[in-house]
Amino acid sequence: MTGQPQSFSFTPENADAAKRIIAKYPKGRQQSAVLPLLDLAQRQHDGWLPRAAMDHVAAVLGMAPIRVYEVATFYTMFNLKPVGRHHVQVCTTTPCWLRGSDEVMAACRKRLGVEPGQTTADGQFTFSEVECLAACVNAPMAQIGDDYYEDLDAQSMTRILNELAAGRTPTPGPQVARQTSAPQGGARTLSGQSGDANSAES
Repeated sequence: MTGQPQSFSFTPENADAAKRIIAKYPKGRQQSAVLPLLDLAQRQHDGWLPRAAMDHVAAVLGMAPIRVYEVATFYTMFNLKPVGRHHVQVCTTTPCWLRGSDEVMAACRKRLGVEPGQTTADGQFTFSEVECLAACVNAPMAQIGDDYYEDLDAQSMTRILNELAAGRTPTPGPQVARQTSAPQGGARTLSGQSGDANSAES
């Protein structure tokens, strides 16, 4: 693989964080910390995991490097090559697809000028197609960095990409008039509008 650094080690701050993470696991089970330590290494290394970082995590946890590679290559949350400043991950699993993820994908292709798995020439955006990100009730959705953007359509997806390109931070969460995962028409529980249950109690 090209662009691989020759070495990697946690910064002093992240080394301390790693010790705190490992301490959460029972004695003899420290290798269970492999996921959070890989995440810590990825965040330190500009959003991707070089082989040297995986080797360092293996050494910290006393694991064979191949065991760490198996974890890193299984979970799509880990990037094994450089990604752009903004990693746009669009879910296309069934609930998102049924509610318009094709249009969201098309908006990303049009605005960014790249296909899934590619990074824009300026290094600002990496565009990925992913499986379920567990926000099905607010489908279709995309994850950008650590934020979820939900209830998307082509227009709102384009607006979000434009804001990021301009250096602004779009408001995450639902992009329609709803509170978190509440019904789009507004909460109705205990409002006197929920039907026979309330009538029976009155």
